[in-house]
Amino acid sequence: MNNRLAECTELSNGVKMPWLGLGVWKVEDGHMVENAVRSAIQTGYRSIDTAAVYGNEQGVGRAVAEAGVPREELFITTKVWNSDQGYETTLQAFEESRRKLGLDYVDLYLIHWPVKGKYKDTWKALEKLYKEGSVRAIGVSNFHPHHLDDLLTDAEIVPMVNQVETHPLLSQKELLRYCKDKGIQMEAWSPLMQGNLDHPVLQEIAQAHGKSPAQVILRWDLQNGVIVIPKSTNEQRIKENSGIFDFELSASDMEKIDSMNENKRFGADPDNFNF
Repeated sequence: MNNRLAECTELSNGVKMPWLGLGVWKVEDGHMVENAVRSAIQTGYRSIDTAAVYGNEQGVGRAVAEAGVPREELFITTKVWNSDQGYETTLQAFEESRRKLGLDYVDLYLIHWPVKGKYKDTWKALEKLYKEGSVRAIGVSNFHPHHLDDLLTDAEIVPMVNQVETHPLLSQKELLRYCKDKGIQMEAWSPLMQGNLDHPVLQEIAQAHGKSPAQVILRWDLQNGVIVIPKSTNEQRIKENSGIFDFELSASDMEKIDSMNENKRFGADPDNFNF
C-alpha cells in the first residue's frame, strides 16, 4: 500500500483533505461501485467522491463499512442535487445521503451546480449542517467567480472547496487564482479529459518521466495545488492513477501543459446548464 496516497492539503478550517481521491461518477451502484471503492482503499486511497445524483451512495457506504479502515482516516464527499436545492429540501436531501452512506457524518458536502435563485438558500442549509457538526467541511461545485462573489455577499462561511471541471484543455487559471485569493481549495473533476489522453505534449512528457499521460496530468494538477479525483472502475488503472507522488514535473513541463489550454469543456458550462 502506498502511504503517500494519504498526503493531504489543509482546508481553510484546518480539516485535512487528501490530494488524491476516487471519483465514482457514472459507476453503477452495487458490485461495480463497491469493487472500485474497495480496490481504491486497498491501494491506499483515503478519499472517495460521490453525489446524490450518481445513485451509488449505498454501494459507496457498504464498501466503506467493509474496508476495515478506521472511519476517521477516510474522507467522504457527497453533493446535493439541483432538484433538491433550497433550504429545507437540502436538509432533507442531506439526511437521505447520510442514511444511504450509512455514516454519522460526511467529510465534505457540496452544492452540485449553481442553480439560479436557489444556491444561496442551499448554502444556508450547508452552513447549518456544518455548525451542528454533521459535516466537517462545506463547499461548492461548478461555481464561476461571479457565482462565488454572489454567494459571498450573504454567506457567513466561505466555501472550503470548489470542485470544477479542470484539465489541460481547460486549465481554469483565472478561477484557480480567484480561489487561492479567497482561501478556497480547488478540486478537479474529469481531470483526465474523459480518456482523451493521446496528445503529443502529454505523450512526450510521459515518456521522459517513464510515466503515463494520465499520471502526468494528475501530477500537473497537484503541482498547481489542485485536488484530483480521477474516476475508474479498473483496479490496474486505480493503482496507476495513484503513482503521482514519486516524480516531479519541471517548470518547462508545466508550461508546455499549460499551453495546451483551449477552454474546452467535456461537461456543461456552469453559466448554461439545463438540469
